[in-house]
Amino acid sequence: MTTKHGLITDSFKVVKKARRGAGRKKRSSPPPPQKESETGTVREEELQKLKQFDLDWRFGPCTGISRLQRWERAKLHGLNPPEEIRDLLSQTHTDGEYNQSLWSGYPL
Repeated sequence: MTTKHGLITDSFKVVKKARRGAGRKKRSSPPPPQKESETGTVREEELQKLKQFDLDWRFGPCTGISRLQRWERAKLHGLNPPEEIRDLLSQTHTDGEYNQSLWSGYPL
């Protein structure tokens, strides 16, 4: 008895399926996002930079102290914190959202 070792397509009928969405019309692209006021966008970018500073453990723990205190402690220990963060914190020293770390709302 001789067996053939052919391709699987020799035994089964080849059925090609239509591509998904081939018959549909292409949807129009979504409208461009609406621009926020410049001050809102700048504030969000600054707060994002500060959050990244909070999440960077190279500069030591950030619970229980303000961002500026953490920056100064990191500088004192030679950890080279970004000067941009200190400048930002000194310009916005009266705003609590800027001064307190990401973790300030959680109990110690």
